[in-house]
Amino acid sequence: MNATPVSFGNYDTFSSAPLDAVGTITVNCSRNVRRATVTLSVSSTSGSFNPRRMRRSAGSDLLDYNVYTDAARTTIFGDGTGGTSRIRPGRPPGPRVPWSANITMYGRIPPGQNVSVGAYSDTLTATVEP
Repeated sequence: MNATPVSFGNYDTFSSAPLDAVGTITVNCSRNVRRATVTLSVSSTSGSFNPRRMRRSAGSDLLDYNVYTDAARTTIFGDGTGGTSRIRPGRPPGPRVPWSANITMYGRIPPGQNVSVGAYSDTLTATVEP
């Protein structure tokens, strides 16, 4: 598995629009399985799926965000509990092994959060199981 993280760039506290970004998880499978299950952990900062929170590196400010399975950003990417969904990529047509699948993660920071300027981050863990 390889991942390109969701990187939001600069958040404008005065914008009325959410800040959206995407990331990718690439699953490489060398076993003859039809499907894999990909899950995404709770926020290491908030300990929950909703909201996930990023912490300012030089302070205690928190910035709410989330990661979704769909471009409309309606289904939270998680482990299938607490109203979240997993992603189950399937083996594409063709050779049985090896196969790979690209999964897009859709991130969103809601507008209107009054936070200090600085670098914010959080850690999520992606897991792949056959």
